[in-house]
Amino acid sequence: MPIDIAPLEEGQPFQPAGHHGVGPVQLFGGQDYTGAVTVALSHYLPGGRADLSPVPAETLYLVLTGTLSLTDGDGVAHTLRPLDGARLPAGTVRTVENHTNLPASMLVIRPNPAALPASAAEVRS
Repeated sequence: MPIDIAPLEEGQPFQPAGHHGVGPVQLFGGQDYTGAVTVALSHYLPGGRADLSPVPAETLYLVLTGTLSLTDGDGVAHTLRPLDGARLPAGTVRTVENHTNLPASMLVIRPNPAALPASAAEVRS
């Protein structure tokens, strides 16, 4: 099997609903993508945030640069710094915010709904 390479310059920018001051780039994912997981690189400007909402599927965050605040639906805040990770089970309500004066970047990794068997995709909807 060939190795799939995702050069950053070939990544596809997109704008997810409920994200403000965030510039994500899809590294693995998109309309014709058939891999098991998607990977996006999200850049949070100072003051950037993802609104309080549930994640659609199990999601992994890995902060690469900067500092981000991850707050759950109960208002419990966690500070994520470079190379800190977080695992959010499907349906976890969260907000992500950059409260600093420097940009922050993180990888967002989750299952690809298009690659799941129909029965598993229905469970995740």
